[in-house]
Amino acid sequence: MSRSSKKGPYVDEKLLRKVQNQKVTGRKEPIKTWARESQIPPEFVSHTFLIHNGKTFKELYVTEAMVGHRLGEFAPTRIFHGHGRMVKRILTKT
Repeated sequence: MSRSSKKGPYVDEKLLRKVQNQKVTGRKEPIKTWARESQIPPEFVSHTFLIHNGKTFKELYVTEAMVGHRLGEFAPTRIFHGHGRMVKRILTKT
């Protein structure tokens, strides 16, 4: 079930404050965050975030096409290694 439209989109208040501080000061350093569930509002466009994926931080530069999505969508937590490997079997004559 999605979030109620009455409540509006969830945006982490700390992140919003940090982005607004960067706009005032003019600094463009990456913002480190663990708030993967936060939605991307238009204020985040052209800012860089370091999103925690459970092990490391993945760098994300926000563009206009990302508005409305969640930060966690762009930092996958699982690594796909493929469906088994074809092992080269050495045939020996007996």
